[in-house]
Amino acid sequence: MGRSRIGPQAGEAAVKSYLYGEHDRETTALAVRYLLQVLEETVPGNSVEVRIPPFGAIQCVGGPRHSRGTPPNVIEMDSEAWISLAVGSMAWGDALANQLISASGSRASLETIVPLNWRVVGEN
Repeated sequence: MGRSRIGPQAGEAAVKSYLYGEHDRETTALAVRYLLQVLEETVPGNSVEVRIPPFGAIQCVGGPRHSRGTPPNVIEMDSEAWISLAVGSMAWGDALANQLISASGSRASLETIVPLNWRVVGEN
């Protein structure tokens, strides 16, 4: 059985709460997982694994699929860096320059994908 889907209202509420200074573990976890879900839906595939320990990991970006062991393209960062990238308050290049991202593999980049469109249509 797959992961349960986070509804947009609950996910957006968690992201907004996080952005407004609520950094409790539950809110952070929900915000991270919702934004990972949006990423997975935006660029479906199995060639890049994005890890935000301890809250979640997804596979995304079309291309060669891996089936065993460590994937060849892995991006890992903490929750603060992930949320900042996903909502557009930090650029990919800045995160790399400040060593907030660990990216290995030729396809391990979200530079052209973030920020994500994480809001329900019609909201600002």
